[in-house]
Amino acid sequence: MQNKSFWASIRKKCPRKSLVGQFVRYLVTGGLAFVVDFGLFALCLYKLEWHYLLANLVGLVAGLVLNYVLSVVWVFSECKRVLENKKAAEFSIFAIVGFAGVGINQLLMYLMVGRLEWNEMLSKMVAAILVLMWNFGARKLMLFRKQKVA
Repeated sequence: MQNKSFWASIRKKCPRKSLVGQFVRYLVTGGLAFVVDFGLFALCLYKLEWHYLLANLVGLVAGLVLNYVLSVVWVFSECKRVLENKKAAEFSIFAIVGFAGVGINQLLMYLMVGRLEWNEMLSKMVAAILVLMWNFGARKLMLFRKQKVA
């Protein structure tokens, strides 16, 4: 029951038509994608003993796919989609922004872990916050515009 009230509260307090509402919804979406990303990262890093950059890439790609689906159906669904009816092109641009984010994330991970010798998990969290801002802004500007009122 509490889960339903959480989602109802998000829907009521964060309408998709407002930039703040979209950002809050994107934070929730990003949070869910991050859980998938972080979980796969930890699994690959600690259980499978992969290199931290490869583990990071696997998590990021899984998070990207989830983020796209939720962004289209829940975050920006009230916005004019720049490439409406061109889903392949839309996903391509979404993915390009995401892969730019992956590049930024990988660079940040390399700098924080490889150069500054920070903890991998702390570095992952810092990088995720910075890349979240990049992803939201770029996707909002390139793919999902505010509808003009007639």
